[in-house]
Amino acid sequence: MNHTWDALWTHVHLATLAPAAAGYGELRDAALAVRDGRIAWLGSMRELPAGAQAAIEHDGQGCWVTPGLIDCHTHIVYAGNRSDEFEARLQGVSYEEIARRGGGIRSTVRATRAATFETLLAASLPRVATLLAEGVTTLEIKSGYGLDLDTEARMLRVAREIGRAEPVRVRTTYLGAHAVPPEFAGRTDDYVTRVCEEVLPALAAEGLADAVDAFCETIGFTRAQVERVFDAARRLQLPVKLHAEQLSDQQGSQLVARHGGLSADHLEWLSPQGVQALAAAGTVAVLLPGAYYFLRETRLPPLQALRDAGVPMAVATDCNPGTSPMPSLLAAMNLACTLFRLTPQEALAGTTRHAAAALGLSGQLGTLEPGKVADFALWAIDRPADLSCALGFNPCVGVVNAGVPRAPRPPQGGRCFDQPGQ
Repeated sequence: MNHTWDALWTHVHLATLAPAAAGYGELRDAALAVRDGRIAWLGSMRELPAGAQAAIEHDGQGCWVTPGLIDCHTHIVYAGNRSDEFEARLQGVSYEEIARRGGGIRSTVRATRAATFETLLAASLPRVATLLAEGVTTLEIKSGYGLDLDTEARMLRVAREIGRAEPVRVRTTYLGAHAVPPEFAGRTDDYVTRVCEEVLPALAAEGLADAVDAFCETIGFTRAQVERVFDAARRLQLPVKLHAEQLSDQQGSQLVARHGGLSADHLEWLSPQGVQALAAAGTVAVLLPGAYYFLRETRLPPLQALRDAGVPMAVATDCNPGTSPMPSLLAAMNLACTLFRLTPQEALAGTTRHAAAALGLSGQLGTLEPGKVADFALWAIDRPADLSCALGFNPCVGVVNAGVPRAPRPPQGGRCFDQPGQ
């Protein structure tokens, strides 16, 4: 066996998140080797093959290593400001009422349509930088704030440029069925026809979309309208996902499961029938505690039912200007634990292994296993649960993208927790 490697990280503790392993898949006092951008070997230090050689060796100094974090649901490219709506909600105005007044998504649409490519890119990069500093190596970015061909394409080109300009893998999602644009007021079916027959084919022809999403809700689109969008996506061989059961049970989860969807996202109103549909289809449930928190929701997603049915649960930021202005996946992990009662192990699996599945990337990312892409993060922590326990603290001290380390940064004042025995 060839044990000549490009790089070797020694004296680390690994949380592999491998599906066959118990808990975090912990390997203490371990090493990890990289060749050609992929994990070539990992194991305990005492099992290092005799005669193994690496062009570069890094001493991990007792850090924990996890798979690179994956934020599998964001709306991070947008223009405008919606803090006025935040104030209105605190005064008792509902999210639905704000949307009906022309606010909400439509407010961001107006600002985003008026923004240039350069303006959108400049506004988005600081949000992305915050996520990358927290160990994120893969990022999903949706459109949906243009609702016309030109602006939707501009948003997706910005998302592609982020993937070129920054050390992050970007997956793009076309979310044309996010809201009805003002020029189609009262003509929702006509807008869906435009999405299916004009916009989606044009974006697919340019290679701008990796998946297709929709908002199935009383203030969004009906099941029949979403079905038309999904049929158009499948004709173009694009996978689908869905904003489902956020504000009411519209049976969107059954719909996306029937189409073999990658994920159903939000799910506060998910029914037992929806749970079983997701389980049967292998569709990932994406939990978005940021939106739950900012909207001050009270109805929890049915976590125990999802567990009992074996539905994989991902966790994401839903970073957006109105209902989850939170570019922090570590904060999302904490909120998923404190609000939804996920365990820290479930939260970390939700931002690695299951988040990879929600993007159709399980074969490449999400766990530390030989053959997987060498995306991983190094953390100055005492145990993996620290990543979900602390809120507002970032212990990430190193990130590796496809075997290439990013420039290191110091932790924020050392470890957040005392060493055992101190």
